[in-house]
Amino acid sequence: MFNFFKKRRRERILRETRIDDAEWAKALNDYSFTRVLNADERARLKQLVILFLAEKPINAAGDLHIDNGARLAIAIQACMLILNLDLDWYKSWTEVIVYPGEFVARHEEVDEAGVVHVVEKTMSGESWDHGTVVLSWADVSQAGKEDGYNVVIHEFAHQIDMSNGDANGFPPLHADMKREAWAKAFGEAYEHFCKRVDDWEDTAIDEYAAENPGEFFAVVSEAFIETPEVVKREYPAVYAQLVRFYRQDPARRLIS
Repeated sequence: MFNFFKKRRRERILRETRIDDAEWAKALNDYSFTRVLNADERARLKQLVILFLAEKPINAAGDLHIDNGARLAIAIQACMLILNLDLDWYKSWTEVIVYPGEFVARHEEVDEAGVVHVVEKTMSGESWDHGTVVLSWADVSQAGKEDGYNVVIHEFAHQIDMSNGDANGFPPLHADMKREAWAKAFGEAYEHFCKRVDDWEDTAIDEYAAENPGEFFAVVSEAFIETPEVVKREYPAVYAQLVRFYRQDPARRLIS
């Protein structure tokens, strides 16, 4: 019954909501990964964006002013990950908070002796478990430069990862995917990537991916959308798993 009313509500939102054509075209032109979408993909993305903006508030922090263009930019980037999935992949969080620039987050960490420390970190993005996505607008606006960096996609990849618990690089897989294949591809790639970083090798994928398996998944997810050819070249088995998981092949769009 709940799904029936949700479906009817979303149909009504799509029927009654319009995005200005010029504003939509300009927003799509801002990103290399949306410029290559075909007509069907653009239409599907637009529907997801409309629903995203209707269901999830995007609020400014500090002295930042968030206009419709900024909200549209965030929604477009977030919805690229679920282009061929469903908005329900984002059902576990409630809002987006956007700071003008990097922000300081306070966390409690327990050391090996069991002592709790309060640690302050300067961050460009953060995902809270079943709660809030926090973003730096200065970093959000850097997206689309074909360098593999995208803070919005990164944080929403964490949200997808946390759909079944912690952000550990093992999101809930589709029924036609094998856990063993995912674990093998990501485990071997993560181990190899960490060794490259430890050896001070320059990597085309952001070295932050070596932080832990959860960050590896989020970093390769943003590169999967921003610079898919890099992920496919560096870690083809990981790329193949991401194609099956996200139900899209961004590298193929570049040559079609």
